[in-house]
Amino acid sequence: MAFIIKPLVTEKMTKITDKSSVDRTYTPKTGKNIGKEVTKKATPKYGFIVRPEANKLEIKKEVESLYNVTVVEVNTMRYAGKRSARYTKAGLIKGQKNAYKKAVVTLKEGDTIDFYSNIQ
Repeated sequence: MAFIIKPLVTEKMTKITDKSSVDRTYTPKTGKNIGKEVTKKATPKYGFIVRPEANKLEIKKEVESLYNVTVVEVNTMRYAGKRSARYTKAGLIKGQKNAYKKAVVTLKEGDTIDFYSNIQ
């Protein structure tokens, strides 16, 4: 059963992916390593819209099989459907946006997912 509905390619998720994909060098201000530079390895993060009944283990297994990568961590968030209304010539139109579940997947350093590889 497919638990992943679609990859999440928005400005916010792209910014998170780009930020997490770069090696960082910083100097800790506390602890034993004061004054020594430490390099934090890149662990890229990617977002997916998933089915609400999917759990983290199922999401991890499906991402690993679809994209041939190693998943280190999966974070999930549930979003409630929100009511909306708009005024038109015909009058007031009321509706509701769908509820959905989002998963942010952290990969092993060095692994990447290219969502645009199969576009012709």
